[in-house]
Amino acid sequence: MAGDDEEYVYDEASGEWMPASELAARQAAEDQVEVRDAVGNLLADGDQVTLIKDLTVKGAGQTLKQGTLIKSIRLTGDPQEIDCKYPGIKGLVLRAEFVKKR
Repeated sequence: MAGDDEEYVYDEASGEWMPASELAARQAAEDQVEVRDAVGNLLADGDQVTLIKDLTVKGAGQTLKQGTLIKSIRLTGDPQEIDCKYPGIKGLVLRAEFVKKR
């Protein structure tokens, strides 16, 4: 078989020998952080979200109103923060507890 020559590695967490590619895929899945919005929906890169309350943006002198649509979010690796783009505000980072997936 073509897969017989694959390198096997020992996984200390499970105590099993497994193909290196399977172990790498399992570790990548464990490293991903789940980010959930205010109502518990799972967020992903590129999602659109709506603000659930008025937010004053520090340093920008603006207030984003409840119901404002934020397009194309990016996850930051922190389960509570999402990176966003909004006209007139550079480097906007919102807390996931203040948004709802659209």
